[in-house]
Amino acid sequence: MEFAQKMLSTRSGSVGLGLAAAGLAALILLVYLNQYRSSVEAAGAPVRVLVAKSLIEEGTPGDAIGIRHRFQSTEAPQNAVKDGAINDPSVLRGQVAVHDIFPGQQLTTADFASTGANAIGARLVTNQRAIAVPVDIAHGIIGKIEAGDRVDVYASFPDDNVLKIVLQNALVLDAPSDAGTLAGGTTAHVVIRAAYKRSAEIAYAADNGKVWLVLRPRAGARVKKPAIVTQGSLIGRRAVGGRG
Repeated sequence: MEFAQKMLSTRSGSVGLGLAAAGLAALILLVYLNQYRSSVEAAGAPVRVLVAKSLIEEGTPGDAIGIRHRFQSTEAPQNAVKDGAINDPSVLRGQVAVHDIFPGQQLTTADFASTGANAIGARLVTNQRAIAVPVDIAHGIIGKIEAGDRVDVYASFPDDNVLKIVLQNALVLDAPSDAGTLAGGTTAHVVIRAAYKRSAEIAYAADNGKVWLVLRPRAGARVKKPAIVTQGSLIGRRAVGGRG
């Protein structure tokens, strides 16, 4: 304290202390400006986010959004990024849009909700439909097939003496797990995925004929050219086979 009083008692001392105070103030200002510049640069640093390219309607599954290319990855300044902004498309798996998302809007976690592991609607895109096929234990291989299996769908019409394959490699979305709970002749329902036109044909076949589900390998099975089987074609094939 005495030293400061002595310094202030002289002109040179007062000037020195003033210069020291000014230097300290300049240093503090420099530190502040550097911190401010860093914060501004950080706020303006680009961050990658997903942005809607077209209207994403409420209820649209996250998987469908990716398949139909309804979003694009782009960069936005950090201070313009919304809370919960999504930058990884894998986050959309098993999710569904909870409201309409408009073109140019950032995709955020608040825009989506989990559909649950068994939500059938989340496994449908574009022109795909889910249809419950009424079958008995034998025609539907009930107790032997399960969700995730692949089946061919055949339709037979006894009055016309014809059987035709309606759909190949259809994905099973749901199936009864226990045939033992079904009495003889009881109708069970196997839910499969099909294009909407094939869904109409399967529905017609179920109402007017008989539907068969034929189990396929889950992967690697080839799609064959559909054929119509009649009594004549079957007998002819047997005759040819007999001669061989």
